[in-house]
Amino acid sequence: MKEKDIAALSAKAQAHLEKERKLKGGTGALLSDVILGGQDGLVNVLGIVLGVASATSDRFIVLIAGLVATFAESVSMAAVAYASSRAEADHYRRELENEKWEMENLPDIETEEVRIIYMRKGYRGKKLEQMVKNTCSNKEMWLSIMMAEELGLTPPEDAAPLRAAVIVGGSALVGSLIPLIPFIFFSVSDALLPSLILSTVVLFGVGIYKAKITVGNWLKSGIEMAAVGMIAALVGYFVGKVLGDFFGLKNIPA
Repeated sequence: MKEKDIAALSAKAQAHLEKERKLKGGTGALLSDVILGGQDGLVNVLGIVLGVASATSDRFIVLIAGLVATFAESVSMAAVAYASSRAEADHYRRELENEKWEMENLPDIETEEVRIIYMRKGYRGKKLEQMVKNTCSNKEMWLSIMMAEELGLTPPEDAAPLRAAVIVGGSALVGSLIPLIPFIFFSVSDALLPSLILSTVVLFGVGIYKAKITVGNWLKSGIEMAAVGMIAALVGYFVGKVLGDFFGLKNIPA
């Protein structure tokens, strides 16, 4: 194969690898944000709604409590996601500047670190020295190797904090509304079981989807996700029931 053909093939392979990295990284991050927001919103509001429902038979009180929790949860999750993503981006930029300074002021040490990185990959002798020379002669490649191999950091996207906030907050909003749906159409007593069943089914489905997209046993993943919702529901229900009985809220006419 001619040299120009090898160069062209190498460029195509590099472009393909970069495309796969972005697609896989983006899908993984998106899935993580959706599950984080949706599960957290659904589980928290489910526990609150069933807790309030066990303390009072007034459907509007249950809905108001659920909606207040829904919007508070969504905004809170979005803010946390934004702050967390910004912190990761700031951390990357700080480490990037540190590496640049070390490359300029401690080149011998940084060169030796590159040599160690390639030795761990199995390179020895002339091949090792050639790899080190090629890397350290290209400052952009050198910096990229140090960030990825030494620190295990990848460049954050510019819109990552805002995107994470929107995805997590939106997912939390959607997830939080699921336990409330039965209370829109039925009385408190009639909506309790449907709310629990609907929420459990959704969580089970999310667990299955998570296992299909990533790795793991779909049944185990589904059961684990559903069990989280069940525990939250039981805790909320019994706390609400105890407080409702203590304050006599069930005796208040709806």
